[in-house]
Amino acid sequence: MKIKMSHGSGAVETRELIDSVFMKYFKNEFTSMEDAAVLPSPGKRLAFTTDGFVVKPLIFPGGDIGRLAVCGTVNDLLTTGGKPMYISASFILEENLDVEILETIAQSMKEAADEAGVVIVAGDTKVVEGSGGMFVSAAGIGEAGGVSVKNISVGDVILINGSLGDHHACIMSSRMGIKNDIRSDAAPLTGLVSALIGSGVPVSGLRDITRGGLATVLHELTSAAGLSAEIDGERVPVAENVSGFCKILGLDPLYMGNEGKMLVAVPEEHAERALDIMKRSAYGGYSAAIGRFLRGNGVTVRTRIGGTRKVAPLIGEGLPRIC
Repeated sequence: MKIKMSHGSGAVETRELIDSVFMKYFKNEFTSMEDAAVLPSPGKRLAFTTDGFVVKPLIFPGGDIGRLAVCGTVNDLLTTGGKPMYISASFILEENLDVEILETIAQSMKEAADEAGVVIVAGDTKVVEGSGGMFVSAAGIGEAGGVSVKNISVGDVILINGSLGDHHACIMSSRMGIKNDIRSDAAPLTGLVSALIGSGVPVSGLRDITRGGLATVLHELTSAAGLSAEIDGERVPVAENVSGFCKILGLDPLYMGNEGKMLVAVPEEHAERALDIMKRSAYGGYSAAIGRFLRGNGVTVRTRIGGTRKVAPLIGEGLPRIC
């Protein structure tokens, strides 16, 4: 077997590669297959994560590869319900990269880190042959909370903090030369998650909705929890400009990647309060309750006419590479 682009899509092929190669050699008591590992330490437990970013173009409406690196790392740490604290960043620079572009990206990373309440404390730089691009690898560490997707239960309500597909549509537009007003949703969700956890709402699970989109994330969660999920297609928020973009190109927002969206699972009796907290938080103004976890398996969507349809996880490459 040869590596294909689809192996990096975050979908079925990615999971197969992880299971057949990486977990074969790296599996241990800490590999939970969640967005961040929870590690023991004297005192409080630690949350640890690492991620790589290869997006093109390097700078796009609403963000750049540096902001992505910080937001993606912070949001992965937040899925434990804890507190992100420190980040390291490794830069692989291609020769002919404009230093002014590099400085713009470094400044963006600093601003995103300040907004997220984390500090960039270490890094590394390598230069390789190429045509002026760059790649960023980031690792993050912080205090772990007590949230795990394994705690999701029957009846838990599915909340998301805003419209789907903004980042994916933004990157596609930039790469295709399509002029529109779509902007990336890249954002650190520290304030939103902190407000939820600090309120005492019993959060069952948190998941960053990135590669593969909501559909793929829901399949991963239902598999981990041994449940099914049903969402109401009419309640899934999609911005008007993104919806129009999707209709033109035949895209489904359920499979589109995001960089500032979190899935939150809470018991039904706490859903209204959790939703209110999310709506009053930064980057949560368009939060919505879109479905719930049920007994069974798989993921279904209720349609406008009252029927249901099954939703498969993403298979193949979710073009373009969005992070």
